[in-house]
Amino acid sequence: MMTDHLPSVSAPRRNGLFAAFRLAAIGLSAAVVLATSACGGGAQQSSSEWVISSDRALGELAAALLPDLAARSGLELREPVRLERRSRDQLVRYLQSKLDEELSVEESRATVDAYWLLGLVSRDLDLRAVLLSLYTEQVAGFYEPDSTALFVMDDQPEAALQGLLVHELVHAVQDQWADLDALTDPALGNDRATAAQAAIEGHATLVMFEYMTEQMRGAPIDLSEIPNFADQIRPALEGMRSQFPALASAPMVIQETLLFPYLEGAGFVQRLWATVDRVAPFGEHLPTSTEQIMGGAADDVPVELRLTVTGGRVIHEDVLGRLELGVLLDQHLGVGQASLADGWGGDRYVLIETPGGDRSLVWYAVWDNDAARDRFFTGLSRKLGAFGAPATLELTSVGGRPGTALRIGRLDGVGITAALANDP
Repeated sequence: MMTDHLPSVSAPRRNGLFAAFRLAAIGLSAAVVLATSACGGGAQQSSSEWVISSDRALGELAAALLPDLAARSGLELREPVRLERRSRDQLVRYLQSKLDEELSVEESRATVDAYWLLGLVSRDLDLRAVLLSLYTEQVAGFYEPDSTALFVMDDQPEAALQGLLVHELVHAVQDQWADLDALTDPALGNDRATAAQAAIEGHATLVMFEYMTEQMRGAPIDLSEIPNFADQIRPALEGMRSQFPALASAPMVIQETLLFPYLEGAGFVQRLWATVDRVAPFGEHLPTSTEQIMGGAADDVPVELRLTVTGGRVIHEDVLGRLELGVLLDQHLGVGQASLADGWGGDRYVLIETPGGDRSLVWYAVWDNDAARDRFFTGLSRKLGAFGAPATLELTSVGGRPGTALRIGRLDGVGITAALANDP
């Protein structure tokens, strides 16, 4: 599978820890993006039944694509889609304003401190600068749920527009049926929000690949019938690391968090389509954890934990999740060790400022059974020196579930208890 146009992003928003903006299209296609009609002369108003745009050629292209894409996605069109071009300078100003709105300097610092203690990033990482660089480098267009409009960068070659629109128009249709912002609300926790993002992006990516593959083959194809689909698109997505310098230089946890929704999300929706024909991954089909995106059972829902801290101030807290726990294991123990996270049943961490002014981290996890817990404990215990400060890992239980407790840094005078969130 080939790629020949830049990735695009959608509405920036907090989603998880490092995906402060939600990518809407990584911009890969199943084939060479076919040339589309060139824009001639000045922009002219275009208004069709389903697309409203001040750019006639762009509007006509979208109007020709939209009904078919809606049918492929399993959703009906409810209202017209607004579509406009924007300059790159306008986009950069937009991204900067969303960063200021959704990721303050203080929150960015706390996030970096937490992930530095976990050994996943350098202590001096400028997260806001990294994110702005990533999205400025990759953006080709984005769908903005706040204004229910799709924007395309005016520096994009006409030959790339079809592939870009195929993905982004699916998001526009999704937003007519589901509140995309609510589904990826960071208040849901990192893992759950990332899982929803993967369902959203995987859905649009699968429709895009199917459409572009048919254009290349000149014959219909049903990607739900292709075995190991995710494995077939993996090389193209992995190639993104070398194609874009800002992505290649980002910490591994950021790379994996950004690529996960497109690769694993497409595989999740393909498996869903294999059992329930052409259903959108919302409602009862919406995943609740990245574990489910990666092939876990739909009824294996992670539990929520509650951590209570005394003697210290909680600076930041969230869920690490199955995806990022796997990244941590691969980074500290070597590639291929993410499987030690199999059997994860839920977690929560807190970043604490101690009475002495130090920042330390405590992370609790529960496991499906003793065997899964013990495998993880034995593996990670060998690499406790990989964290940002002295660390201990203990076997414990939480609400009668097998558990582990990781403590990183000085915790003198600080007390922490863990419980299941629904326990009294």
